[in-house]
Amino acid sequence: MSEISSTTERCPSVEWVDPAALTADPYPTYQRLRREAPVAWVPALSRYLVTGYDQCHEIESDQETYTADVGGSGATMKRALGGHPMLRKDDPDHATERTVINPTLRPKAIKTRWAEFFERNARTYLDALADAGPKHADLNRDYAAPVASQNLIDLLGFPGVDVEDMRRWSHAFIAGIGNVGDDPDIWLRCEQAHTEVDDLLSELLPHYAQHPNASMTSALINSGLPAEVAAANVKLTISGGMNEPQHMITNMVWALSTHNEQRRDVLDDPSLFSSVFDETVRWQSPIGMYPRQTTREVTLGGMALPAGASIGVVVGSANRDESHFAGDPAVFDIHRERRPHLAFGSGVHLCAGHWAARSSVGDIAVPMLYQRFPSLTVDTDRETRWDGWVFRGITDLPVTWTD
Repeated sequence: MSEISSTTERCPSVEWVDPAALTADPYPTYQRLRREAPVAWVPALSRYLVTGYDQCHEIESDQETYTADVGGSGATMKRALGGHPMLRKDDPDHATERTVINPTLRPKAIKTRWAEFFERNARTYLDALADAGPKHADLNRDYAAPVASQNLIDLLGFPGVDVEDMRRWSHAFIAGIGNVGDDPDIWLRCEQAHTEVDDLLSELLPHYAQHPNASMTSALINSGLPAEVAAANVKLTISGGMNEPQHMITNMVWALSTHNEQRRDVLDDPSLFSSVFDETVRWQSPIGMYPRQTTREVTLGGMALPAGASIGVVVGSANRDESHFAGDPAVFDIHRERRPHLAFGSGVHLCAGHWAARSSVGDIAVPMLYQRFPSLTVDTDRETRWDGWVFRGITDLPVTWTD
């Protein structure tokens, strides 16, 4: 935590940042910001962007100065989810709600209970991918999205929910959280998702209060938290619990398909899949930015920030910071020296689901995919599409195989 001093500089205003360019490919913008202004006011986004690793880590280490209970996109999250979830709270309130779900998502619980669900779901949708065939298969549509969706249905304890409904709810909530432009069509989709999830919860919450099980929804409703708090955190889980695992499956396959030598290394030694997961989540972070707000005047990276400053913590940039990572961090390299990254956040807000993501994606979904289709690769005759920078991932990933 740095106080204002005589050596503090006025934070630069960066006029050249283009939101459309960020959506198309944010990394050139990130690189320039790290070089010229790692802490900068960006008028086009009406917020300060923090793009350096050290500065992002400092923010995450000091929740008294940089609160998660923010306005701006924090307000859109509250509207999108119909409540105030733990992700937009600081301790002790955050810890109270986080403690409730931690046992469901710890490594032991993942291994002893949930891994068998993850494996079953992977097998189911590997069959669906095979049915689509090597000329028409899309990894996102036919495998990544439904696997992530069904895994989330199981974790939440949502029996009978269709994978397409879960996907639609997740995308609607994610779009609402990022709806800083106040697009009415996005709010319409979000409100529809609200209604459907609330109708489901009106049945499930009293059921799990009487018949508890190992699901996250059961844990939340049996914690003593108010029903509206439990519901807000269920919707938070819907928003992030599908989006990031889905994108990690496609990102890992895309990374290996565009780096053939490393792909061969992994197929020869499947123990390297854990390194593929870590390197991919660093290199192509599904969560690119999240908000914080200053509670007082402060110096960050030598730059003065006022109290109440709206900050974008750009972990997608921090994870490619040349001053933190060895070699060229813009290069995908599963053999690089491992260093801490911020893809799952840090400190008290470290992603609660990161062990579930490592297991379901890095240990199960992607290795099983290559076991079934060793020659699987991106089909370059069809178009791969990426989208986003706050949340970034592949929307279309055509794949093919020969065996």
